[in-house]
Amino acid sequence: MIWYYLLSLLIIGMDQFSKWLIVKNMEYGEQITVIENFFYITSHRNSGAAWGILEGKMGFFYVITIVVVIGLVYYLQKYGKHSAFLAISLTFILAGAIGNSIDRLFRNEVVDFLDLIIFRYNYPVFNVADSFLVVGVILLLIVTIIDERKEKKNHG
Repeated sequence: MIWYYLLSLLIIGMDQFSKWLIVKNMEYGEQITVIENFFYITSHRNSGAAWGILEGKMGFFYVITIVVVIGLVYYLQKYGKHSAFLAISLTFILAGAIGNSIDRLFRNEVVDFLDLIIFRYNYPVFNVADSFLVVGVILLLIVTIIDERKEKKNHG
């Protein structure tokens, strides 16, 4: 189990280092083109959640993060040892939640910088922690679907 927590620390470190690089080397709003009309590095801040919802509700985010982290650690300890796939998904979600919480705690906002345009849709600017959160949730959904199918097969 310790490996999953070490992986989580590595992801948090990558997230915080990337955000530090952005804060130290770019002005707010500055943009670097990586792939024209597709991928940019854009220095952005968010005092809410995805798409700026619940902007400025830091107290809410602190409480939710504590509850989520406790729940994730509980599930990782209880069920993660039975499924590496589940453990990885929970680890990704845990790291993402903690990475953005560190920003909220020390900056009162989240540093975002990954800026994608997909099929002409300018996706909201995000960060490494957000990426791991999304991948973790997708993996968790896949694990859940696989487990449900196994359960039906065994009892049906």
